[in-house]
Amino acid sequence: MEMNASYTSFAALGDSFTEGMSDRLPDGSYRGWADVLATRLAARTPGFRYANLAVRGKLIGQIVEEQVAPAVALRPDVITLVGGLNDTLRPKCDMGRVRGLLTEAVERLAPACKQLVLMRSPGRDGPVLQRFRPRMEELFAHVDQLAEQHGALVVDLYGVPVLGDQRMWDVDRLHLTAAGHRKVAEAVWQTLGMDAEDDWRSPLPPAVRPGWARSRTADLAFARQHLVPWIGRRITGRSSGDGRSGAHFSAERGRAFWVTPADDANPGPVSEWVRVED
Repeated sequence: MEMNASYTSFAALGDSFTEGMSDRLPDGSYRGWADVLATRLAARTPGFRYANLAVRGKLIGQIVEEQVAPAVALRPDVITLVGGLNDTLRPKCDMGRVRGLLTEAVERLAPACKQLVLMRSPGRDGPVLQRFRPRMEELFAHVDQLAEQHGALVVDLYGVPVLGDQRMWDVDRLHLTAAGHRKVAEAVWQTLGMDAEDDWRSPLPPAVRPGWARSRTADLAFARQHLVPWIGRRITGRSSGDGRSGAHFSAERGRAFWVTPADDANPGPVSEWVRVED
């Protein structure tokens, strides 16, 4: 890997983790680690282009079906692919099928970019992680194997204590906070060979344990606002991503599109992205 490499374009594929939930902006949209990474890469390279195709709730089969071909058509320098965890959280999960679909995605994406980046995703410490740990670790072992076979990089976030800290997770207990997304962006940045700007592994200060009443109130709010709707979608076969397209995918034209900094002549942080017309 070339240290301090220059990348001119970046496409992000995946589910809610890459879409950016729960890093909410004032207008209700999401930012997330991929957007943060793109702004940092753009500050280094005039004419930088970015496309985020990720959609919340997507299973690995849907990512392969809906996002891989548009990403291949873009031919970006960097592609990130994070998927399969939504499958592992389903009550019934065919891990052989998940591995096969992930293999298909990697085999199609790796030749279409200069650098494919895969990920061992973080997990929130708690009963959900403990229950699904065997499936997650089976998935991550396959990620490592695919990376070795196809020259992909792996961003290893799994088991890093600070990203398991419950304070790094939103009230829905499924998505990282803004601070968590910043740490992921820094981890990917460093994995791509860039000079470290922060120690993303640094732990949080010691936690103050909440009282019993406060904990039960939080549990009830979580169940009412997030757990019950999630179970309802599973029972009815619906998904939070139904009817949605990636931020930079045109459903009308059936293809992805690039965005680029609005003020490309001015180096520094990106304040606005504009669509690249073709």
